[in-house]
Parts: sequence; C-alpha cells; structure tokens
Amino acid sequence: MFRKFFAPALALIVLTAPALAASEWYVVKNAATKKCEVTEQKPDGKKLIMIGTAMFKTKALAEGALKGSADCK
Repeated sequence: MFRKFFAPALALIVLTAPALAASEWYVVKNAATKKCEVTEQKPDGKKLIMIGTAMFKTKALAEGALKGSADCK
C-alpha cells in the first residue's frame, strides 16, 4: 500500500517543483560598473537599473533580451 501512494506522490513533487519555484528574470544594468546582467532580483532603480520594461519567465529569454539590447552593447 505504501508503494502505491509513494511513487505517484514523488512523481508529482518532481514534476511540480519547477512550477512552484516560478521566478521572474530581469535584465539590469549595474549603476556602478555599467555592466548588464540577468538577475532574479527585482532591480531597485539605484544600484541596479532595469533595462526595458519586461520581466521574463525563463533565464534563457532574459539572456536573449540582454544580447539584443542596445543599452548593453
């Protein structure tokens, strides 16, 4: 009986963990170094300045926007 419930519960946890850890990615420019980067932290507007107005669901999308940004050349 234990195996009947343990395997499906474990599968459910493994498959839903990434969705529960949903994060937002930002393209930001460090005000001190003037270098652009991708971060999960929302920029404060002082130390980290947000490039554009979009937030991204994945890091890959944010990195693509970073490479295409005119402010980060």
